[in-house]
Amino acid sequence: MRYSILQEKPLERFTRHVFICTNERKKDDPRGCCHARGADEVVEAFKSELAKRGLKGKIRANKAGCLDQCEKGVSIVVYPEGVWYGHVTKADVLEIIEKHLLGGTPVERLRVPYGPKIGPEAPGFGFA
Repeated sequence: MRYSILQEKPLERFTRHVFICTNERKKDDPRGCCHARGADEVVEAFKSELAKRGLKGKIRANKAGCLDQCEKGVSIVVYPEGVWYGHVTKADVLEIIEKHLLGGTPVERLRVPYGPKIGPEAPGFGFA
């Protein structure tokens, strides 16, 4: 029997998606890196706490490659809002989950004013 994609039950979407930079740079890189600042601990804390609260499948925490915010690491971005956090530690995870992911209010003390430059203001935009 053939199935149409329209006949299948649509996948449920995550209410929020948390991307946590785990990029690792050389030790002598002046920007540093999220990996050296404890990114793996932050990822584990998010995954563990979300699972404990029964939120697996509703809120997704993922390892990410470089988010181009090395100086502000550990860097995190939360979608769909596009809220960027910097200098996040394992100790901040509960606050982000409770206030932002569940409560809908970003944690202002950890927010960074913007993500990486995109569009015309970015170096190399338009390949000119």
